[in-house]
Amino acid sequence: MKRIACITGCSSGIGNALAQNFLKAGWTVYATARKREALAQLISLGAQPVALDLTDQASVTAAVDHILSRETHVDMLINNAGYGAMGPMAEIPVDELRRQFEANLFGQVAMIQAVVPSMIKGGAGHIINIGSVSGILPTPFSGAYAASKAAFHTVSDALRLELAPFGIQVVTVQPGGIASRFSANAEAQLKETTRNLNHYAPSMDAIVRRTRISQESAMPLDQFAEKLTALLLRKNIPPVIRLGTHSTLLPFLKKWVPTRRRDAILMKKFKLN
Repeated sequence: MKRIACITGCSSGIGNALAQNFLKAGWTVYATARKREALAQLISLGAQPVALDLTDQASVTAAVDHILSRETHVDMLINNAGYGAMGPMAEIPVDELRRQFEANLFGQVAMIQAVVPSMIKGGAGHIINIGSVSGILPTPFSGAYAASKAAFHTVSDALRLELAPFGIQVVTVQPGGIASRFSANAEAQLKETTRNLNHYAPSMDAIVRRTRISQESAMPLDQFAEKLTALLLRKNIPPVIRLGTHSTLLPFLKKWVPTRRRDAILMKKFKLN
């Protein structure tokens, strides 16, 4: 049977790699990005391109309407698009915090709400939400990003229960360090997220290090995508999937290491002591 996947954030990184793997598995893949030209490689491999800006409700509606005008349903929606806003919570511009939540939470929910009616009508479907291990254990200077991912995890937990009666399975993926452009993109945002620095100006080197830390001993992107694709193509998909560097270590620290001890470790690592 023809199987349809819609994957957001396919211009590079995890979304691009997952799209390639699903194409290899014989799926029809609707790959999204803000700019269609960023999807040239995937188009050459057979992907169907869709322009999508998750922060624009009209764009979300138009994208899903386009897909459903060509297909009767979507078997799997993979919510991958997003970015990391780094900076101290006491001084990060509030407008940047809002923008982080628009991209990493509200836009994802809008996409889910647009796709779910067709899944309910078909009596089946899968929604895969790409969160982050940072949403379990925040580190200094990643509060905005971690908060958006923690909220996304909570939304996923609620959806998993609410959509089960309709035959729709919701899966939360919590990656650790994956070799990608995430750090480079986060570092490129620093001009905006740190424009109000005052008390934390001496910590700028540590803030920059936080943007780069996910790439330290990171799992190769191809390896991550192959492992995740294999799990997502199983009949019984785990409700929570953790892959990548430190994807199990950080939850362990959160659960088992006393708060004061954990705080001391992180403050020393990011030169806050």
